[in-house]
This record gives sequence, C-alpha cells and structure tokens, in this order.
Amino acid sequence: MSPSAEFSDPRLVAVYDTVNSYSPDAQPGFYRQLAADVQATTIVDFGCGTGLITRDLAGCGFRMIGVDPAPAMLRVARNGNFGKRVRWIEGGATDIGSPAADLAIMTGHVAQFFLTDPSWSEALHALHGALRPGGWLAFESRNPADRDWERWTRDNRRTVVDPGAGTIECWSEVHDVTAGVVSCATHRLFVVTGEEVVSDFRLRFRSEAELADSLATAGFSIERTYGDWDRRPLGATTREIIVVATRG
Repeated sequence: MSPSAEFSDPRLVAVYDTVNSYSPDAQPGFYRQLAADVQATTIVDFGCGTGLITRDLAGCGFRMIGVDPAPAMLRVARNGNFGKRVRWIEGGATDIGSPAADLAIMTGHVAQFFLTDPSWSEALHALHGALRPGGWLAFESRNPADRDWERWTRDNRRTVVDPGAGTIECWSEVHDVTAGVVSCATHRLFVVTGEEVVSDFRLRFRSEAELADSLATAGFSIERTYGDWDRRPLGATTREIIVVATRG
C-alpha cells in the first residue's frame, strides 16, 4: 500500500485519528450494520490503520482480525479501546492466511492505495482466500466521475483540534493526474508550534466497471453498490463507489 509518511511519521501517526475522524453515521455505522446484516462472526479488516473501525466492531462483539503493514499505526491500534480483543497482523494481504472469515472489509479508501492492477489483483485474491465460501467483501473507492481531487486545494482547508497537539490546519494539493492515478501532498500545520508537515501520496481512481472486472477475475460477484454511506444508489456523480460482493 502507500508508503506515505502519514503512516510512519510519529508526528502524523499521533494525530491520525483526530485528522481522519469519521462521522458515526458514515463508515463506522455502515460497516457495523453490514456485519449484522450478513450475520458475520469473524471479520478481517485489511488496511486497518489505527483500528478505528476494527476496534469499534470488536467492541460490538465481532471476532476481529486487523491487518496493516505500518508498525506505527498498529502500535496505536493495539493500545486503543478494545485493542486487546483484536488479532493484529503486521503485513500485507498475503500475510492474512486462511481464517475462513465471514466478512472482509477495506475501509478508509484503502483500495485506492493499490496503484497497479497486479497489486490490486493480489490483494483481492488474498482476501478471497481469507473468506469462507459465500463470505462477503466490502470496501469503498472514491467515484472518479465526481473528480473529488479538484476540491483538494490550499483554499479548501479544514481545522481540527487534537487533545495533545492542539489546533491543526489540514489541506491537500494535487501535483499530477495521469491514467487514473492522482499524485498529491497532504499538509498538516501545527498551529501551536508553527510546524508544517508535508506527506506525499498517490491514489488510484477506478471506475465502477474497472472494479467490477477486477472483482470478477478474483472470484467475487457484486451483490450491491452504493453511492454514499446512507446507502443511496450509485449515481454518475455520487462521491463514493461502495461495493458489497460475495466470494464464489
């Protein structure tokens, strides 16, 4: 996945949950309801980061496996609420093994960090192997038709307040858009100290058709798609492509 300093720089990891907090009725609520709907018992959260959603689901009684390649992120995850209820794996998709999970999820737009088709295919095949027959896979990817990256500018900044670091101003700037890959930089300005930390990253924007083809090749069948966390239908310019698929 992404080598961005956002996942390794101690200054950024320490404030990651504040900067990337979720509205309760967005990703956390969606995946919690989905897990209940499919009657999942064991869930793999691939690319779990600091485990915000992993630990939320663990607190709801699901048997959770959190997987991420970033040691610094997993240190936060292990020490968070319900962190001791989760089996944490430091590594990539091929390190998951075959736990015969009922549901696998990729949250936080993790799917977009797989820039090449081979790396994305490897991840999907590994998740297929981690699920029981008939198990479920769910993830989200920003809809390229919405052209979200055009709103990532210095003028479109937001401010958050971290309990430890104080006020932080956050914004992104786009450097290049080529063949569906958007190259950007995130800026974190720590107002108290005046320090600005810049982290480069790249994201792949796949269309609904590209996602469908890659899933079919990996042995999945799409059951439902949504355009946002309230489960509205996927449309030409809805912000998300949220995919719910089953393992053949």
